[in-house]
Amino acid sequence: MSTPYPFTAVVGQDDLRLALLLNAVSPAVGGVLVRGEKGTAKSTAVRALSALLPEVAVVPGCRFSCDPASPDPSCPDGPHEPGPGAHRPARMVELPVGASEDRLVGALDIERALAEGVKAFEPGLLADAHRGILYVDEVNLLHDHLVDLLLDAAAMGASYVEREGVSVRHASKFLLVGTMNPEEGELRPQLLDRFGLTVEVAASREPDQRVEVVKRRLAYDDDPAAFAARWAEEEAAVRQRIAAARRLLPQVRLGDGALRQIAATCAAFEVDGMRADIVMARTATALAAWAGRTDVLAEDVRQAALLALPHRRRRNPFDAPGLDEDKLDQTLEEFSGESPDEDPDPDGPGGGGGGPAPEAGPQGGGDTGARPEEGDGGEPQPSGAGAGEQPAARAAEPFRARVLSVPGVGEGVAGRRSRARTEHGRTTGARRPRGALTKLHLAATVQAAAPHQRARGRSGPGLVVRRDDLRQAVREGREGNLVLFVVDASGSMAARQRMSAVKGAVLSLLLDAYQRRDKVGLVTFRGRDAQVALPPTSSVDAAAARLESLPTGGRTPLAAGLLRAHEVLRVERLRDPARRALLVVVTDGRATGGPDPVALAGRAARLFAAEGVASVVVDCESGPVRLGLAGRLAGELGGTAVTLDELRADSIAGLVRDVQGTSRRAA
Repeated sequence: MSTPYPFTAVVGQDDLRLALLLNAVSPAVGGVLVRGEKGTAKSTAVRALSALLPEVAVVPGCRFSCDPASPDPSCPDGPHEPGPGAHRPARMVELPVGASEDRLVGALDIERALAEGVKAFEPGLLADAHRGILYVDEVNLLHDHLVDLLLDAAAMGASYVEREGVSVRHASKFLLVGTMNPEEGELRPQLLDRFGLTVEVAASREPDQRVEVVKRRLAYDDDPAAFAARWAEEEAAVRQRIAAARRLLPQVRLGDGALRQIAATCAAFEVDGMRADIVMARTATALAAWAGRTDVLAEDVRQAALLALPHRRRRNPFDAPGLDEDKLDQTLEEFSGESPDEDPDPDGPGGGGGGPAPEAGPQGGGDTGARPEEGDGGEPQPSGAGAGEQPAARAAEPFRARVLSVPGVGEGVAGRRSRARTEHGRTTGARRPRGALTKLHLAATVQAAAPHQRARGRSGPGLVVRRDDLRQAVREGREGNLVLFVVDASGSMAARQRMSAVKGAVLSLLLDAYQRRDKVGLVTFRGRDAQVALPPTSSVDAAAARLESLPTGGRTPLAAGLLRAHEVLRVERLRDPARRALLVVVTDGRATGGPDPVALAGRAARLFAAEGVASVVVDCESGPVRLGLAGRLAGELGGTAVTLDELRADSIAGLVRDVQGTSRRAA
């Protein structure tokens, strides 16, 4: 077994270490979500925590880690007789983002259950993690069906496996720890709220600290055992401090004054529900115990707020998490019951964002639609802008967009946009299982087995079922798609009011993609060429940031934008062939550059039609004279055209409808 990196050897990252240690002191805090860029010791610190946790007493031979002092009466390995327990180290179980449902909750042998009435159950990761740590790296990439199971287990403290009336239940109480890179997308709000605390981590910009990180990592890689031995004394000290804090925790007093500060802070930041108040109270109590005190102070409440509220306050999906610390201090002072002269020292322990750190070691032309280079609307070009370029316009207020979906039935990753064959959803048929049976179609299985009962010598009430009789349920749900935006940023779109409306519409579609768990990409075209402003990613807020800073002006190389988008889809098809694409072209259809730019754009558009790519053109043309070029472009793409007003879900034309292709493609 490899030697883990010592927890106390992690350089800096005080908030991260503190949040993990508070959960070690009081598991009731509810776990930690660690957000940050790659290479910031997120996973290293989490994996190192398990070595500091006290040993766990378990019933010998129990696969579900029952406590001998109070065994689970519903344990599948029970009932357990009273007796002395065995001790083992606390476990840290890792949940891979690509794990199957059976791997998480366990597998039930349906064939034996039907034929013999035997509950043959193989425990999953939720059983292994009971009374330990369940760690999910890249938790924001976890599939929806696994998220649902995690939510159920976290809420009930138990895992249920039910298959066609056969049910198994076992206790599953664990410390949930997740790490994520926000650039890869955000978490569902329901799962986000299940994490007690959240911390943001980033690499240090101090050269000395970065040098120390490299030195320690190189020393560990050269000889892990020797490196761990150098930090054994510090590790033992922190382990003893955790044990002492656990013993002190029941004696910590949370007074009415501290409770009023907690309630006032949660109300001031408009958090939903009461979970934030409870988590703050538990965190403040754990902070006091960690500091060796029996009274909760204002500094504990402040630090608890900084850890427990950033991911719970009301914010738009594209707003960065965080708290206004001036507002926090004002609220705490207002409800402190003390005069300003008697306020605690703001520079004292816990007064800053880091709080009490753990004790560790050292540390186209004319009537065809061509347009001149000048901006539409006749606005003068501001001084200082580049040739043909205007500064970025702010996006208009986003709105609820109508649903755009890809026609047909796909087989992509779970999501909420287009129809797909999935593991979850309504049952539409049955088939023979390919590999392990996961979702039994009971009626089809009985129908397949019934004609053979006499030949198989059936003599009792039980049904004689063989492997060939089993039928897998075919289910239909929803998938996530790749929504690739191709945005015209040329001079024909440069009127600021007009571009503001266009950005607001695209932002609305991005919000819709965020809620439907799509991947998104952004291609823009202006001047002489097109560029990939954002390669396909799950980070919808990154696309919103690129859109916000998008300048406008110059020529309209529409064909170049389409060809660049075609290349992006070609590469992405190789990387993720199961994920279907939806092309959203935002333009007025005008084109410049070359002898016949509109015809050139039409030829580029027909490439998408030939490959059956679902598409929609958002027609941005305005004014009394309309050339209808966006509609012509949609016809070449084999898709549909909608106006900016028709994108609104509450408009008369904004009924839920699929992006219609040609009748040949739809078939």
